[in-house]
Amino acid sequence: MSLTRIPAPVQSAVTELLAELHAKGGCEKVGMTGEQFAAILCEVSAKYLPHSASHSECRAFLLTVRVEELVLARACAGGSNAAWEVFLTRYREKLYQSALRIAREDSAARDLADSLYAELYGTTLRNGERVSKLSSFTGRGSLEGWLRTVLAQEFVNRYRRTKRLVSLEEENQEGVQFAAPEPEPVSAADSRLEFATDAALAELPSEDRFVLASYYLDGRTLAEVARMLRVHESTISRKVDKLARLLRKKILNGLMRRGMGRREAEEALDVDVRDVQINIRRSLTQESTIPAFSQEKENLQIEQKVARRVKR
Repeated sequence: MSLTRIPAPVQSAVTELLAELHAKGGCEKVGMTGEQFAAILCEVSAKYLPHSASHSECRAFLLTVRVEELVLARACAGGSNAAWEVFLTRYREKLYQSALRIAREDSAARDLADSLYAELYGTTLRNGERVSKLSSFTGRGSLEGWLRTVLAQEFVNRYRRTKRLVSLEEENQEGVQFAAPEPEPVSAADSRLEFATDAALAELPSEDRFVLASYYLDGRTLAEVARMLRVHESTISRKVDKLARLLRKKILNGLMRRGMGRREAEEALDVDVRDVQINIRRSLTQESTIPAFSQEKENLQIEQKVARRVKR
């Protein structure tokens, strides 16, 4: 991203805090220059902050970024051996334990973790440069949490691929001639649930969507959200609970307006979020004046958390 396209308040805030954050992030240990770090901070700020953000808002935002983890991730993505040594020392065992909890079998867990290492290191090239998943980490939440989410998504993708392959193999063994598999259709109930959810989230004021996105999508604590909005933590806690109840009611009513009976609507809210085509991230962030959140692949674990909270 060209610095000429970065808003002036972002550039000035980055310049003001660069020395402090450069030292805090441990840039020198992994060979990251001040110029490289400034470009990363500008990129992250421009992604999350509205164009109209003031200097003080930009400054406050930058002070919430987990710069040490951001520097480590981006240095790894850039091919720094020193960074990779730190990363493997710090996260190798944690990744394996997370993989084991997901896969529930040692060899499958190691295979899952190893496949993620390849994607994190960047074994493919694009325009002559390595492509690493770590280049999408923005330091908004913990790197450990981000890694668990990526690991879980990879496990789900593997399961879906394996399920399709097993089905094809079974058909072949039975002597069935078949064409290339078509995408699974979305049921009418799923479609109504998607529309009702989109409509309920779209009706929320920008600040309420900001609170939900900050807490559920970005992994912020209640205290962090409260500091950003300059209110007490208990106020945000009550707001989150209130919004969860409100959303359930709105979605339930939306489903009934779309032809579902109450019992059918309640059952629709109780399905596993993996079985429906709902993008919570898109619904919370589209056409919003609040900071735009990451457009990474749909975060399965976070969306499950939102769905469970809404069901209460």
